[in-house]
Amino acid sequence: MKLAVVGGGSTYTPELIDGFARLRDTLPIEELVLVDPAADRLELVGGLARRIFAKQDHAGRITTTTDVDAGVADADAVLLQLRVGGQAARERDETWPLECGCVGQETTGAGGLAKALRTVPVVLDIAERVRRANPDAWIIDFTNPVGIVTRALLQAGHKAVGLCNVAIGFQRKFARLLDVNPSEVHLDHVGLNHLTWELGVRLGGPDGENVLPHLLAEHGEAIAADLRMDRRIVDRLGVVPSYYLRYFYAHDEVVRELGTKPSRAAEVAAMEKELLAMYGDPALDEKPELLAKRGGAFYSEAAVDLAASLLGDGGSPVQVVNTYNRGTLPFLPDDAVIEVQARVGRDGAAPLPVPALDPLYAGLIANVTAYEDLALDAALRGGRDRVFKALLAHPLIGQFDYAEGLTDRLIAHNREHLAWA
Repeated sequence: MKLAVVGGGSTYTPELIDGFARLRDTLPIEELVLVDPAADRLELVGGLARRIFAKQDHAGRITTTTDVDAGVADADAVLLQLRVGGQAARERDETWPLECGCVGQETTGAGGLAKALRTVPVVLDIAERVRRANPDAWIIDFTNPVGIVTRALLQAGHKAVGLCNVAIGFQRKFARLLDVNPSEVHLDHVGLNHLTWELGVRLGGPDGENVLPHLLAEHGEAIAADLRMDRRIVDRLGVVPSYYLRYFYAHDEVVRELGTKPSRAAEVAAMEKELLAMYGDPALDEKPELLAKRGGAFYSEAAVDLAASLLGDGGSPVQVVNTYNRGTLPFLPDDAVIEVQARVGRDGAAPLPVPALDPLYAGLIANVTAYEDLALDAALRGGRDRVFKALLAHPLIGQFDYAEGLTDRLIAHNREHLAWA
């Protein structure tokens, strides 16, 4: 089995490598190729990756290349974890929206649209290269904004599934609070990427007992603190929203907060510099503790589970993924990409049925889906007017003057990445 990781020079990658090494019985990789245009980072990450495999007695071969075509040749699956424009572009995504009084974040709002515009064309080019190399290869997308990117891939006819670590993070957290094995915890996880709610927490399987009321009664304060939300929100909803819902439920508070501290991008850039220095130490043969602060917790375990299910019989039969709606949420088009529990196998992902949603959730999901439609159109066809319409449609923006100002700023800060600008 051969896997390729495009964006393999990311400081995330040792987390992925550690999972591949630990879970080799689930996903028996014979060859792993790390692909990245940044040769200097690739050398550091690749060296550490080989040492991690060696320490854990993994027999797989790890190679590195800056050539996408060479890297994906004959690959059975390709994982995408790109950041077009690097942390510098992320820094801009998180700052210029604040000038208009809107949240600055790299996956939602105006910053999320900027990232989509930069990313979709690059991902589609890579996907075409994968298809030419092996039309049967699966593409696993971890590149944000995952919902929009996955929809672009699926609409172009690629064998693709989107992956996010939010659900597995909640699963692990709830398992600790309940003192059970994570495999016993199943989530009624519903929504769009980075716009989800845990409507139930079930023990033993998708049809098991719902223990969410118990969790909220016994651990509501801790859960709310992890979300950085007022406990009253969680108690009133009676469900657990993704921490990304804070940008919607406490938008003005978040904007004020972001204006008083360094951006997350600046924090991550400093962290990455320190991590890369660690990766260059030939004595280091395991992922450093600092990596846990970088983000992406449990990404490796989710990726292994998904790849194992798509390529064979080693993964869990039911997983939370991003895939076509296909009638699961009847108020959305069939080709909308949703994030829900799905049955995953060699033929891809088939969403499990979802109960009728409260309008409180369905309304916001429908609104953001409409924005994602417009965002993908702007990413594929370009043009100032398409960018403006996507921004105006986003529920975190929604005002004409805001959308006008944000459109000008988005184009000015991303011109080098926009072929039409």
